[in-house]
Amino acid sequence: MKLKIKSKVTKTVLIVVAAVVLVAALAGAGYFYKKYNDLKKSPDTIAKEETDKLVASVGKLMALPTDETPSIATVTDKEKLKDQPFFAKAENNDKVLIYTKAKKAILYRPSTNKIVEVMPIAFNDTTAATPAPATPEVKK
Repeated sequence: MKLKIKSKVTKTVLIVVAAVVLVAALAGAGYFYKKYNDLKKSPDTIAKEETDKLVASVGKLMALPTDETPSIATVTDKEKLKDQPFFAKAENNDKVLIYTKAKKAILYRPSTNKIVEVMPIAFNDTTAATPAPATPEVKK
């Protein structure tokens, strides 16, 4: 008789636990499905949030132009960039904020929360950003 009662209690507990796990799994699936659909509707949302967060971090370290949103690039292979003076101290995963109106580029290292380099930029006919040329010396 005792064995049947224990068996019934064990079955009931297992059914309740399975039901709770099933409800939790369905709720999690529903949550992530909703997030997926939201992202699919607006793919730029995540990029904008990341840009805003990055601008806020750099904005705590220096004054930034307020009349434009920067273009953001990430250094993925510092070896390819080491010949360019702006990237001389760059490390992989550093961020570059490019302000086209202000003609300014900022190299920022999120891992240490430091600005590595700031340089004015110039645009040529192909609209590629290049560091501004050094001020020419005047010969007397």
